[in-house]
Amino acid sequence: MDLTLISIILAVGMLAMLALGVWVSFTLIFIGGLGLILSENYQIGLLFSTSSWGASTSWSLTALPLFIWMGEILFRTRLSEDLFKGLSPWLSGVPGKLFHVNILSCGIFAAVSGSSAATAATIGRMTLPELKKQGYSERMAIGTLAGSGTLGLLIPPSIILIVYGVAAEVSIARLFIAGALPGLLLVSLFMGYTMIWGLLHKDELPQTKTEHISWNTRFKALKQLLPVMGLIGFVLGSIYGGITTPTEAAAIGVTGALIIAAVTGSLNVSSFMESLMGAVKSACMITFILIGAHFLTLAMGFLGIPKELAVWIGSMNLSPMELILYLTVFFVILGCFLDGISVVVLTVAVVLPMVDAAGIDLLWFGIFIVLVVEMSQITPPVGFNLFVIQALTGKNILYVARAALPFFLLIALAIALVTLFPEIVTYLPTTMSQR
Repeated sequence: MDLTLISIILAVGMLAMLALGVWVSFTLIFIGGLGLILSENYQIGLLFSTSSWGASTSWSLTALPLFIWMGEILFRTRLSEDLFKGLSPWLSGVPGKLFHVNILSCGIFAAVSGSSAATAATIGRMTLPELKKQGYSERMAIGTLAGSGTLGLLIPPSIILIVYGVAAEVSIARLFIAGALPGLLLVSLFMGYTMIWGLLHKDELPQTKTEHISWNTRFKALKQLLPVMGLIGFVLGSIYGGITTPTEAAAIGVTGALIIAAVTGSLNVSSFMESLMGAVKSACMITFILIGAHFLTLAMGFLGIPKELAVWIGSMNLSPMELILYLTVFFVILGCFLDGISVVVLTVAVVLPMVDAAGIDLLWFGIFIVLVVEMSQITPPVGFNLFVIQALTGKNILYVARAALPFFLLIALAIALVTLFPEIVTYLPTTMSQR
């Protein structure tokens, strides 16, 4: 059978199964098996067992369930409440005032949860009612939450970076280091826009007289941030400093999270079991998707699709910049319908050969793909995070999409900046590897 026809059959079959709501992992396995049959290779059981073992026994993958568990433990503590109380005294005098709590709280929580949806839902439950009660613009409150919620995909330790590192065989520690500056760039862009908005829309901010907050009060409030900030600093610092591997740092993170939960009185048998089961479910889901993706990659290798696709793209004589532009549009469209992890594992096998052939650094590309997936999570009108916030607020999805639009454009600006200035991504990993 002609390779083009086989490719069309597999692509249509995959889209149809996903549209029908079939699990991503089952879809990948079925399409992989169909591909092997179409390539007249009937040793499906043997190949599936071999690829499954290879996909699930990588030592780097061990960090995945541990980081998820760390996030699950802290999710069940008073973390979000402490973040609000600790940041509020420092931000009440800044243009935009407490909107910045949304941004910074999401940035901090992202570093312990690694999940975009969990970040938006957890911080939103706590900040949105408080901002509404104090008379802040509801639309801007939703916008800052939608935009900042996506930081869970980028700020290390990011689950999606671990998945990409395993799939693309790129150092996870270097990916974590590479994600630091782009993450800070996004936080700076969000806060900068919020300050400008605050100066231009003073009528939509609380008009109550600003009370003077002493430095003593501010420093006392910082005490509530110390446990989680200390844990994040120690976990990431040990990776950046080359003291531990990501897997060892994840184990330290779990231990630290358990200690924080115990000290804050949030740790009991019920919360411990809930966090453990939540981590097991999430890790099993992601691992199952990785197994399916690995099997599909194997089937596509037998068919020769990645090679032919790379040759076809090469024949178009696209410059690296043109290739990046096309891939951006492709990932944004795909990310409207799938979560970030599914986007990565579905596309890495096909995309990486052409990216490699174009001479694009795979480390840089990992951060690029995460930024694009972040943007797709709030792409009007069907981004994944938009539905999370709609469920949280009860607002119309188009209202949430309009509120998130400025932050969608800010992420697009960040993508343009890291494309024009790739050193934003590569500087830290290069500098640290030279030490």
